[in-house]
Amino acid sequence: MNSIKKTARLAGLLYLIWVITGLYGIFFLPSQTIVKGDTAATANKILANEFLFRTGITNDIISTTIWVFIALVIYRLFKQVNERQAKLLVALVIVQIPAVFFMEALNITSLMILKGEVLKTFEISQRQDLAMLFFKINDYGSIVLETFWGLWLLPFGQLVYKSMFIPRILGVLLILNGIAYIIPSFTSLLFPYYQTIVSQFALPFWILGEISIMLWLLIKGVRTPPIEVS
Repeated sequence: MNSIKKTARLAGLLYLIWVITGLYGIFFLPSQTIVKGDTAATANKILANEFLFRTGITNDIISTTIWVFIALVIYRLFKQVNERQAKLLVALVIVQIPAVFFMEALNITSLMILKGEVLKTFEISQRQDLAMLFFKINDYGSIVLETFWGLWLLPFGQLVYKSMFIPRILGVLLILNGIAYIIPSFTSLLFPYYQTIVSQFALPFWILGEISIMLWLLIKGVRTPPIEVS
């Protein structure tokens, strides 16, 4: 039982670090480097804050690595509940990793273009447009990956619901959280004009789902001896 509690709290601690890196990459960094609708201003802001931009790339690599460890620790915690679903959870995380590192390669390439380290014969405006194209590809890549951000939470939620050593309501919230990622992702691809509205409705579920399970694992761990469930 002590071993399971330690595993749960380790998962919670990793989750907390992961959330912090996510907040840095999603909210803080863009506010310091992106000027919406202005390519030249964005390029100048990135160059003026080059080190900060590079910390964003490093942050994403660290965040992704932590995510893999979270998946493995969660697998260890829940494999006795349903090993097949626990393996599915890990697979839905692992499959995203190559895409994430490719997107970071686009980011560093964009920085090289803006600095004139490559494509030196291009005009400044041409380099800026090409760099912004890579950033836009990165944005759409994130939209596609958002589907998988939701998919991995579905088996996670089912495992929590079946586990009997974590409140079932947290499993329900995780499943709703997963759906709240998937729907905006497809909305962005099919009906982009409604993406902002749909994301606003989804936001509460993002907070209730993952934040709740993170806090439970970190503070409480598990509440009763686990029960074998197939």
